[in-house]
Amino acid sequence: MYNLYFKIAIRYLLKNKRYSFINILGLAIGVASFILIMVYVNYENNYDKFTGSENVYRVYMDYKKGDHFIQGDAQTYNMAGPTFEKEFPEVLDYTRFYRLDKTTLKIKDKVIEETNGNVADPSYFEIFNQTLLKGDLATALVEPNSIVLTETVAAKLFGNDNPLGKTISVFWGDPTLATVTGIMKDIPENTHFKISYLLSYTTMKGWEAIDENQKIPNWNNNVFYTYLKLSPNADITALRKKIIESDFEDDPDERHNIEPIEDIHLYSNKPYEAELNGSVVRVKFLTAIAFIILILSWLNYINLSTTKSLERAKEIGIRKVAGAQKQQLIIQSLLESIILNMIAIIMAITITIIILPLYNSFTGKALTFELASLINILPILGFILLGMMLAGLYPAMLLSNYSPSKALKGKIRTSASGLNIRKGLIITQFLATIVLLIGTIVVTKQINYIQKQPIGSDLNNIVAIHGEILNKKSDSLLIQDFTALSSEIRKLSMVKDVTTTQTYPGDGYENLSSFMGITHPDGTEEGNVVYYNYRVESNYFDLMDIEFLAGSTFLPNSKRNDRNLVINEKFAKEVGIANPKAAINQKVKFWDVEWNIIGVIKNYHHFGLKTPMQPVMIRYGKTRNNLLVKLDPEVASTIGYQNSLSQLQNVWEEVFPESTFNYTFINKKFQAQYEEDTKFSEAFKVFTALAIFIAALGLFGLTSYTCIQRKKEIGIRKVNGASIFKILKLLNIDFIKWVGIAFIIAVPIAWYAMNSWLENFAVKTNISWWVFILAGIMALGITLLTVSWQSFMAANGNPVDALRDE
Repeated sequence: MYNLYFKIAIRYLLKNKRYSFINILGLAIGVASFILIMVYVNYENNYDKFTGSENVYRVYMDYKKGDHFIQGDAQTYNMAGPTFEKEFPEVLDYTRFYRLDKTTLKIKDKVIEETNGNVADPSYFEIFNQTLLKGDLATALVEPNSIVLTETVAAKLFGNDNPLGKTISVFWGDPTLATVTGIMKDIPENTHFKISYLLSYTTMKGWEAIDENQKIPNWNNNVFYTYLKLSPNADITALRKKIIESDFEDDPDERHNIEPIEDIHLYSNKPYEAELNGSVVRVKFLTAIAFIILILSWLNYINLSTTKSLERAKEIGIRKVAGAQKQQLIIQSLLESIILNMIAIIMAITITIIILPLYNSFTGKALTFELASLINILPILGFILLGMMLAGLYPAMLLSNYSPSKALKGKIRTSASGLNIRKGLIITQFLATIVLLIGTIVVTKQINYIQKQPIGSDLNNIVAIHGEILNKKSDSLLIQDFTALSSEIRKLSMVKDVTTTQTYPGDGYENLSSFMGITHPDGTEEGNVVYYNYRVESNYFDLMDIEFLAGSTFLPNSKRNDRNLVINEKFAKEVGIANPKAAINQKVKFWDVEWNIIGVIKNYHHFGLKTPMQPVMIRYGKTRNNLLVKLDPEVASTIGYQNSLSQLQNVWEEVFPESTFNYTFINKKFQAQYEEDTKFSEAFKVFTALAIFIAALGLFGLTSYTCIQRKKEIGIRKVNGASIFKILKLLNIDFIKWVGIAFIIAVPIAWYAMNSWLENFAVKTNISWWVFILAGIMALGITLLTVSWQSFMAANGNPVDALRDE
């Protein structure tokens, strides 16, 4: 029996090729899009998940603002871990990290640079469930100057040789001779804390350049990432309350807090994060798009199947007269649905596998669609299959309920309830399409807005040069060499200016210092605001084209610069100065030193446009963190930018022959912080286009069958003198009404959703009224283009052909 059902189903699908093609293509694109998005979502949701990760929490700071606390730094004091382990029984262990950015590793003549080096406690391996490929877990990070390398770093330095027991030089400030005590697996990409190598925590005690407060446990300098391993049965709410209420550091304006490590990537966006984290809002939006596309493909199937079922009325009537039971008809219809859907799934998986490499290059992720990843998304595939079965059930029930007498007389018509269901399904399709169109316009508008928004500084044609000096020199000698380097670079034809600076806009929090507690010019003491500061040379502001509202820059090489400050507008307002000119020669006190304000600069977006404006003060000081070179665009473009960079490298290597050379165009680094949002914008466009295509496929099929059903009616109207325009109006008017209803419902939904997304940006565009009108016009245009072509063909047909069988 089932063999017969299968043959009938195959014959039916082959006979109705257009119907089968539209359904299979729509379902395949919908399922492929759904799988691709959900593989990405699954990757993002599985950040920092390992055996025992549910019991690992990160300690972070809260700062008091007014009468309440807000989330503060991702880093904390090196005393936090030992204290919490001692004071709270729920804390079983802790580990601390001290981040070493831009370090250089050297053995003999082989030199490599790594950006993810860390000093760590020996308990790291236990807390993060890491094992060693070589070495002893118990002792690998116990002794000073011990280093554990990842597989990749070990291969770069030693090739196939056994690195255990060998000595390498680690350059970060003072060069350190470290003995390799272990090799660990490479850290997975979906972790917020990337690691290239680990130095033992006790190594820090031998570093001369590092602050003494960072060498011993204390409540000064919150520059450590601290992670706690909690008891599996710990009451997290009670523990968090105890940690919040504790005041071990004896400072009422700050407190400690904890967060699950599994939540950091998507939910945390604090200053001094280990890396630029993801966004749960982006993940939610993409998940919503995935389900919208999938549901659209199901709605297409239901609409086309129910419309097509009217053509099968006589077939069903004959089957019932011949003795077919309702159950058999349902099974027959479901089998056709299953075959069609299975073909669509196979086609979707094929599309996914083919497109995945391109998709990875687009997302910047190493996503896989193998057996292991399939296991992770089995619930998703199960959901797809269940949805497809339910989508096939309604047409099956509809077919099986036809009256055989009416079916054989050709009197089967869509019932009022059935028609309402179909209208509801079509309106839902239009609703989803309009919401996605509005979302696409808003997202594109916002990304374009932040890319074109002035930031208060000109970052174009500025190269930040940095590198590691591999011969040991005192800081004073290095500063002299950097002065000589600046002089030599100024002689190059394509160079307009040179300066040294601790940081620059777009560099994030990486080279910034921060503090709380300041005495205002009026003597008021305040400790609730975080202030950021960095050191520059006198010509920094001219080179960066930062505008002074009052006062001026530092005097070159003046001893008075040691106690002078340049502040931004936000800083002035925080210390009670409304007028920038009134700030000049005012005094503020912090670090037990009185400082004189000599200049007020216009606010500029140091942290990017997603972060609110922060109070910044700038001190004078020659530094070797970054050498900024402003290029003359005319000269540099004439001789070539690559040639310009080569000349800069030659001068660098003449002054620092034992060193590494790195450069960054700072405008590109500034824009890089919006890379994920730009990718999200492009993904939104692509998947919206696919959703529209799926909806258009459904409309195409639906219109085709509507025209077939009304063929005789159109013929009669034409015989009675109806014009083509009137027939087009007759066939299109319902769709126009449905677009209008969907638009009314879509507008508030889209406004709420996009307004929520825009909350992630401190500087944001407005959701203009024309966005909704444009989306509505686009939806109407897509609908009319899809519908009118077939309507025109029907209206332009010969009425004799429609009426000859009457």
